[in-house]
Amino acid sequence: MPELPEVETTVRGLARFLEGERIVAARTNRTDLRRPFPADLVQTLTGATVTGLGRRAKYGLIHTDRDRTLIFHLGMSGRWRIDPAEPDKHDHFVIETADHRFALCDPRRFGWVDLVDTGALSAWPSFAAMGPEPLGPDLDAAYLKGALAGRKQAIKLCLLDQRIVAGLGNIYVCEALFRAHIDPRKAGGKVSRAALDRLVPAIRAVLNQSIEDGGSTLRDYARPDGELGYFATRFAVYGREGEPCTSGDGGVIQRLAQGGRSTWFCPRCQR
Repeated sequence: MPELPEVETTVRGLARFLEGERIVAARTNRTDLRRPFPADLVQTLTGATVTGLGRRAKYGLIHTDRDRTLIFHLGMSGRWRIDPAEPDKHDHFVIETADHRFALCDPRRFGWVDLVDTGALSAWPSFAAMGPEPLGPDLDAAYLKGALAGRKQAIKLCLLDQRIVAGLGNIYVCEALFRAHIDPRKAGGKVSRAALDRLVPAIRAVLNQSIEDGGSTLRDYARPDGELGYFATRFAVYGREGEPCTSGDGGVIQRLAQGGRSTWFCPRCQR
């Protein structure tokens, strides 16, 4: 599933061609994806001008001058194709400007789109209870110390809780905990302030590096320009069970299950 860096990469790729442009046509090629398309989707977007693009957690946002925002979620295999040379049978939603065509291609149809009043975005159900953005100013060690106070749940699972931090996924939590030398099994409430001081910049560093690399290409993900992200070549722990730790301290990467998800870590580095 595309995670925060993949969505951020997608939004930035779309913005280069879509921001400030008028949508001259919009169409759906089926009635639904994971959810039905909004009934007024085509009518609302046709003739609207895109005033900006953004991201909240793992959701992409396309703002318009009609005070409506298109929210898109890429699901497991979704991606936007810009000016595709040929149509694809999985191009389920298409918008056009005077110069470009944008096709939302989703073979597995786990993605979806919605239309929300722009002024009510923060109250939209999926956003209302979310924690701060990991790349924003509201995430710092003091905030995490308060949010984790008294929690017995493992720090790995706490960081995946969107109510604590918005948008962190399995890959980037594993990598950030490794960089911060924190045992993923440790109770959230037991993680020291000093460790959290290491964790916040580690989270930002791993996300920013992945965004710079165009994301992690796992399964079907590709950027809007069709290029593949290559952050996966930098994984220090994710998917590396049984391999030597990249720190060179003689540790061996282990895998364990937490909350139904795999966790990779170095038991020698992360204590």
